[in-house]
Amino acid sequence: MKRHTTKRTGIVAALIAAVGTAVVTALSMLAAPVPQAMAASLTQVTNFGSNPGNIQMYLYVPNNVAPRPGILVAMHGCNGQATAFYQGTEFARLADQYGFIVIYPQANKSANGLSNCFDVWSNEALRHAGGSDPVSIVSMVNHVLQSYNGDPQRVFATGFSSGAMETNNLLATYPDVFKAGAPFSGVPYGCLGPAGCGDKTPQQWGDLARNAYPGYTGSRPRVQAWHGTNDSVLNYTMLQEEVDQWTNVWGLSQTPTSTTTPQSGWTKRAYGSSQVEAYTVSGAGHDLPHTGMAIHAIRFFGLDQSSPTSTPTPGGGSGPIRGVASGRCLDVPNSSTKPEVAPELRRIHRRCPVRTVPGRRRRGHRQRHQSAALLLLGRQQPEVDLGQMTHTR
Repeated sequence: MKRHTTKRTGIVAALIAAVGTAVVTALSMLAAPVPQAMAASLTQVTNFGSNPGNIQMYLYVPNNVAPRPGILVAMHGCNGQATAFYQGTEFARLADQYGFIVIYPQANKSANGLSNCFDVWSNEALRHAGGSDPVSIVSMVNHVLQSYNGDPQRVFATGFSSGAMETNNLLATYPDVFKAGAPFSGVPYGCLGPAGCGDKTPQQWGDLARNAYPGYTGSRPRVQAWHGTNDSVLNYTMLQEEVDQWTNVWGLSQTPTSTTTPQSGWTKRAYGSSQVEAYTVSGAGHDLPHTGMAIHAIRFFGLDQSSPTSTPTPGGGSGPIRGVASGRCLDVPNSSTKPEVAPELRRIHRRCPVRTVPGRRRRGHRQRHQSAALLLLGRQQPEVDLGQMTHTR
């Protein structure tokens, strides 16, 4: 009898132990952290369509991508990388917040010792459907529109330096694709082409942009241009040239309808009903966009909303804003604070005086923006006309 009792006691103890183990296991499973979804990452896309520029496509699709997402093309400067522009700017983080998709093209053209530039000088690049990088970038956009149910009414472009130049280039050559653009430290469309960057009237700048797509009569893209007053690579006066070009394209006055200070050191001029905006960043060099600037571009595009913004209808100052250009800078955003980034230093010397903005400039003085000498790692190179540069692909 004692043996049977002991046996039953052992069985009960074993059952209790098994149940206890199961309960502990269950509790531990409940207490364990729930695995989180993997964070979105930058991916390279191949076979995205026609690619006459032979450039690469990188894509960022946020985990919370919108059902009908907007699309932003974000382009790096010369000597830059698409991956570095993804990491060093805020566009991907804002895509996480608002659900739009970002395309990061990788440029590969060379000019005057600079590498990884976007083509904004060839005859192919300067006309609608002509070829080179613009056609490749539009192929990237079409790929995303088709693959992710993208919204063709919310396609935008932005970029720094060479990427800013390509932004203006895309707005001129493909106004039917891009609804707005935000060039950071750029030059007007056509500046590096045969027409050059020399002093032009707003009408002449506007004609250049209109002639990029002969016969086009549709709506024109809105423009929000940014430039630092101490830009030593691309003169601050280029900002007013961009304003001249796009206000003329829109049929607007070159006198701003409002001038505000969004934050200390920034001056924002709006033209018409904000079809064109110009941001002057006091003391900034060739290193835009700074932290906090990207959101202003995203709001300008309307990408912080789930539906497209309406295009304003055309419409009609403040004290002078003076800029200076001196010193050197790197063609990579914020690279002067990143010792691991070491592209070659370049500096452009100008023979044109810096004028006040927004007041109109005096005609007839020697203001040839395209005439420049480059310094390569401190060694002066022969003078180069930016309108007649030798380029390789």
